[in-house]
Amino acid sequence: MSITRTANQRGLSLIELIVAIVVIGTAVVGVLGAISLSARSSADPMIQKQALAIAEALLEEVQLQPFTYCDPDDTAAATALSSADCTGGAGGANDESRTPLTHEGESRTAIPIFDNVSDYNGLVINPVTDINGAALGFDGYSATITVATQGIGAIGPIPAISVDEALLITVTVTGPGNTTVVLHGYRVRYAPNALP
Repeated sequence: MSITRTANQRGLSLIELIVAIVVIGTAVVGVLGAISLSARSSADPMIQKQALAIAEALLEEVQLQPFTYCDPDDTAAATALSSADCTGGAGGANDESRTPLTHEGESRTAIPIFDNVSDYNGLVINPVTDINGAALGFDGYSATITVATQGIGAIGPIPAISVDEALLITVTVTGPGNTTVVLHGYRVRYAPNALP
């Protein structure tokens, strides 16, 4: 008795099965290698989120400060119509628009305390602390804040803002493993006589 095969009976041979396993195995190894490389070279998501939260908090702290013509300690600060009205005039010690932007002997955490946006220019916080100087438990994090005069071009119906009426605030936070987050924000002089 002999067994005959018909043309309709088809299947995988052992060689075809082995070739398929080798091809699939090679593809899986390649994908896993790419995922492993990505995981090793990316920052820890927790560190990234903490650095972002610190940067957002510091940017908000700076943006909430007054942006007046005169230093808020100046007697003319509440009534000045321009920097020329400050004690010492435009470019004087109390002119908050004079460059380089800097504090007037004030500190972020001690009396006398920062009382204007420009006071934060060049501030380095290492390790990161709150506004009262209290440690937050972020010993591996440091922050740098820069404030620079920056005009803003017209945006649709909103008119352009001149260089002396807007500040660009840049907050850079560096965390463990050199994870770095940079945030930019603007502060416009919309209430030049509002004092803290």
